[in-house]
Amino acid sequence: MGENGTLLAWVGGEFFMHHMEAEGFRVVRLPLTRPGAFSWEEICERCGAAPDAVVYTDRSLPPPLLGLERYPCLTAFYCIDSHIHGWYPLYAGAFDLCAVSLKGDVERFRAELPTGHAPERVLWLPPFAEDRYRPRPAGDQAVAKDFDLLFVGTVDPETTPQRHDFLARLGREFPALAVRRGDFAELLPRAKVALNIAERGDLNFRVFEALACGACLLTPRIANGQDELFEDGVHFVTYEADNETDCAVKARGLLADGHPAGDDRREAYARAGFARVDAAHRPRHRAAALAALLRQGFDEGLPSWRLSNPDRARISTLRLLFLHWAEHCGEADLSALYLAEARRLSLSGL
Repeated sequence: MGENGTLLAWVGGEFFMHHMEAEGFRVVRLPLTRPGAFSWEEICERCGAAPDAVVYTDRSLPPPLLGLERYPCLTAFYCIDSHIHGWYPLYAGAFDLCAVSLKGDVERFRAELPTGHAPERVLWLPPFAEDRYRPRPAGDQAVAKDFDLLFVGTVDPETTPQRHDFLARLGREFPALAVRRGDFAELLPRAKVALNIAERGDLNFRVFEALACGACLLTPRIANGQDELFEDGVHFVTYEADNETDCAVKARGLLADGHPAGDDRREAYARAGFARVDAAHRPRHRAAALAALLRQGFDEGLPSWRLSNPDRARISTLRLLFLHWAEHCGEADLSALYLAEARRLSLSGL
């Protein structure tokens, strides 16, 4: 460990990075806003020293770390978009540790761990709500509830076809549906009922963010640990996924034609949902869980174990992944890096 605290190279998204400092880490972020790849030497140069751990926080991009199996420090992958990228478990198997957002994918990641790795090294780390997501002030400054049913997010027939199709169908069943793009923290408090959609059955960040904003949430009935973290009919109301008729019926029930009883029900859901998120699903909670996982990795000496037990099958898998991305990343410079990495792996003793 570093003399002035454990040095953590934080590659990718920001997420709860700053809360890791409260857990005793010195954090240097290496942001990724477009496809790119870091070698160990580049990471050390950017950090000003060799880090004690490297954490890649998901950016839904091609593999960002070169020579990963040779890193002399602890490595971890915080994976969010496993429902989108089928190759993620293969790449995650090259890390010492992994945190997975979707509970239903935990077993897939555990199956890819190298020989000798215990299942406990894959952590379920659900989404959360940033601290800025909070109910708007009550009293004279209360925000007007000017949307009956509101969805906030990108809706595009090309990039979000399932979402676009469902909202079109729902709009015919519930003409008062409003769709907006913008800041959740500004828009969601204006909804009498906030709508969530989970195109691939993912327990997404919008669930936590809507509840943190003090919204009465109407969300699909899904798996991935949703019913372990929240209770339908207490923290929110669920509808049958992709069923616009059921969604419209549930929305009308929550609105209760404007009667005071409907207002009371929505307020009860909103209060309970906010309380649950604020008590257990903020950045500090996820930072504490990831910090505990990293400490476990340090205690077990995982980097030394990995370096002294080369996993030939994993190296072969990495080589194929980099060959794939050399062909499909679409950028000449990055393609050359990936091809060189694949060649290096092919000469690494296989």
